[in-house]
Amino acid sequence: MRGTIKMHALILNSGIGSRMGALSSQYPKCMTEISSNETILSRQLRQLYEAGIENIVITTGKYSDILFHYCQSLHTKLNIRYVKNPDYEKTNYIYSIYCARKYLIDDIILLHGDLVLDDEIIKEIIACKKSCMAVSSNMDLPKKDFKAVIQNGIISKIGIEYFDEAIAAQPLYKLLKEDWNIWLGQIKEFCEHGNTCCYAENAFNEISNQFELIPLDVKNKLCHEIDNYEDLLFVLNEIGKSEREASLNIFKS
Repeated sequence: MRGTIKMHALILNSGIGSRMGALSSQYPKCMTEISSNETILSRQLRQLYEAGIENIVITTGKYSDILFHYCQSLHTKLNIRYVKNPDYEKTNYIYSIYCARKYLIDDIILLHGDLVLDDEIIKEIIACKKSCMAVSSNMDLPKKDFKAVIQNGIISKIGIEYFDEAIAAQPLYKLLKEDWNIWLGQIKEFCEHGNTCCYAENAFNEISNQFELIPLDVKNKLCHEIDNYEDLLFVLNEIGKSEREASLNIFKS
């Protein structure tokens, strides 16, 4: 039986998604279909609801109205608050977080709006007793995507430029309220001094010694950002395999 968890989820959807070309020319990337009955966003919202999280904050940008009406059409039981980044064309998502800061008052799940993951991962993240970030020891180090530097079992740096002592990482976090407040305080400091074009992780790197962020190894489970068409093909293939395996298991039983 599902219960309700006192926790907010923050989904970052203020980006333009320019690397998707025509696929994101009329609607936000999070509305891209990834199966016969789900988009990236509808899958995320379902997973969060099934895990017991009902309070969602979604940051928006260019497609605010389209995104709002789409979420309304899903008829979920979620409490969704929409926060538009008015400078989405000139800033990165660090500023979107800054715009939404007053609504992020509990422990939070933070994820990017183009992230597709297995159902089990949300449950694993929530069950973690400490603040954590999703990483994968089964994945090769990406050249241009996030990597986490791990020292003594703790994440000390996050960025695309790190390779030594690093592991492939995905923008999916659970942050305890007291830890989140430390990070959010540094995000506020960055934004109020004009540092709005960098990643939120740049702010984390400044204060990473002030709390423990541990790696949660999802290994070979699906946890993948869709930045371009090649990523989309990979995710479609992975979801297709999962659906075929599920059908086969039903047949065997």
